Amino acid sequence: MTITQLNTFLKITEQGSFSAAANSLGYAQSTVTTQIKQLEDELDCQLFDRLGKTIIPTPQGKRLIAYAEKILQLEREIHLEVSDEEEPTGVLKIGVSESLCYNRIPEFLMEYNKRVPGIEIQLTFITHDTFPDMLQKGELDLVYTLNPEMEDERLTMLYKKEEALSFFVSPDHPLVGKKIKEKDLEGYPLLLTDHNCSFRQMLLSDLSKCGVDPNTFLETSSKEVLKQFASNGLGVAFIPDMTADKEMKNGMLKKLDWKGKNFQIYSQIFIHKDKHIGKAISSLVDIIKIS
Repeated sequence: MTITQLNTFLKITEQGSFSAAANSLGYAQSTVTTQIKQLEDELDCQLFDRLGKTIIPTPQGKRLIAYAEKILQLEREIHLEVSDEEEPTGVLKIGVSESLCYNRIPEFLMEYNKRVPGIEIQLTFITHDTFPDMLQKGELDLVYTLNPEMEDERLTMLYKKEEALSFFVSPDHPLVGKKIKEKDLEGYPLLLTDHNCSFRQMLLSDLSKCGVDPNTFLETSSKEVLKQFASNGLGVAFIPDMTADKEMKNGMLKKLDWKGKNFQIYSQIFIHKDKHIGKAISSLVDIIKIS
């Protein structure tokens, strides 16, 4: 079997069809079919059940997924580590929280490219509830996340920095200039991140403990949309300070003087506990640490 065959196999499981996998990989569909047939012949088993237009892995195919993921992860690590130590090459797969992309990740990656030009970066947006599994499966090499402090026995934390999470409104909002606690938010439209976001969960849990019934006007994963709604006077946005730096400087948003619960969040870097820390990873961590 080959790396190419295993990569094609995983792409089919991800896309759900041979044709979609072929389009994603830039192959003819006949090439994909041939690769899977060769893999099935070598393993002497059928890897997919073809139920009309639906393609699902057989029990043998499901078992192969974990092995294929490990082999492809090892292949990436070989390219990253088994090379001239001064100039590592290969692909580094990074998972990142969307909030960190406003004014940090672009700057960090530009500097990283200067220091380690042989590394290709593949960036994936992640959520706090999914990235530990992605690190364990080898789908990601490193995660740079913005979340409450996390502990997971599968992971190693390489970096942690406390960050701020605040309430933002338009400059003429009636709460501007006042000292605000949970009860003061009652009745005001709230602009919140989506259900999978830890920020939203932290706030709603706090409001519930304080007996406040939240008036949720908008939920979205896009901080840009939340800021736009807030700046237009349509509610109170609850977002990380780093995502609103530009709007605070140009006067489009004001930060409320919050005297309620302190919502502790941190920018954190994680890798899998068994991951080797070579120059490709350590160089990026060093850049983030000195920022």
